[in-house]
Amino acid sequence: MRVVRYYNNNDLRLEDLPMPSIDSGELLIEVFASGICGTDVMEWYRVKKAPRILGHEIAGIIAESKSDKYKVGQRVFVSHHVPCNKCKYCLAGNHTACDTLHNGNYIPGGYSEFIKVPKINVDFGVYPLPEDVSYQEGTMIEPLACAIRGQRVANVAKGQVVLILGSGVSGLLNIQLAKLKGAKVIATDINEYRLSQARVFGADEVIEAGQVLNIKADRIIICTGAYKAVEQAFQSIDKSGVILFFAISDKDIIIPAVDFWRNEITVTASYGAAPIDLEESLGLIKAGKIDVKSLITHSLPLEEAKEGFKLVSSAKESLKVVLEPKQRKAL
Repeated sequence: MRVVRYYNNNDLRLEDLPMPSIDSGELLIEVFASGICGTDVMEWYRVKKAPRILGHEIAGIIAESKSDKYKVGQRVFVSHHVPCNKCKYCLAGNHTACDTLHNGNYIPGGYSEFIKVPKINVDFGVYPLPEDVSYQEGTMIEPLACAIRGQRVANVAKGQVVLILGSGVSGLLNIQLAKLKGAKVIATDINEYRLSQARVFGADEVIEAGQVLNIKADRIIICTGAYKAVEQAFQSIDKSGVILFFAISDKDIIIPAVDFWRNEITVTASYGAAPIDLEESLGLIKAGKIDVKSLITHSLPLEEAKEGFKLVSSAKESLKVVLEPKQRKAL
């Protein structure tokens, strides 16, 4: 089977690997769509573990099943990270802190024609895909679920002023979700195309990121790795407000201590998604309450993974880029 192996953002190689064999309780999935996540192009984060086969936002069809729960031919979304549901973190509802969740994955990775789904992922991370949800839309279940969890952590609610710094895919998902909750949303970005998309997806106000923001927001969601956004967040947060690090910088965070203390600011972060978030995400997509289809601007075969990485990392006139292993580049 064909796979794309990642060495760095400019070195992605199409290779051949043997088809994975599955054991009792496991599934073999033929991958129809695999999203390129913004974290995949964070080279400072990814290259430490290279070479490897990335891809964790997949949808496909069951090609082989050794599980009583699922049958060959079912359309599914599969979560790459699943919790154990037994440790102190899981029992306290903090599933994304679970060591099992952080260490698990499917094999070899989503940028491949087929993946092996371990039994624990079969038990806790497989979701049948409704017929009216496409494979491409299925790749958005995990990104939306991450936004759902992040806004739960930050307690985003009706009537709040929510400032979203960065209007890439994660920012646009957070815009839609905050509007669905009844918040007033202000969005920023340095890119005019993405600012225009922030308007399309429901932001009440958009501001070029280089401008001084004369606002005080109840909740701020940082959806960019640019460190200037961190500084902007602390300048714009209201008293008793919450700053959520949805994305992170490669630099350590400096917190203005006096403001943090006197104004009772909460600084928090969210990582990944738990099963409850994935279930809610799938429900919102199926019901049409969150538009993920319009976020998908590019669909490419595995052979063009390098071009896909360029599109995502350049952050110009692209949003979600999806690789489709069943596509083949014309000779």
